[in-house]
Amino acid sequence: MNADFSSLYNHHEREVFGAVLDASKDFPEIASSKDLLCDVACVALNRLPPRYIRHEVDFSFYLTEHERLEIDNAIVEAVAYAFNFVQARTALRARK
Repeated sequence: MNADFSSLYNHHEREVFGAVLDASKDFPEIASSKDLLCDVACVALNRLPPRYIRHEVDFSFYLTEHERLEIDNAIVEAVAYAFNFVQARTALRARK
């Protein structure tokens, strides 16, 4: 059996990437490094439960407004945590 799984993706990826770019203006020392922005996205995504979907409309259709707000809040919190985490780790490395 051959299956094409290329249409599957984690819903949070796109949302987190956007949130990282939006929040990066508050962290210019991180925003100047593509590698550090990717680190922030990884840390944030690892703090969220994966939600794999095929089509955005499928995901949105089955969520209540309350669930959407919870997910949005979780993404904001995960991204804030990730920026602070990466900023602290970067500062520690700079001291060495």
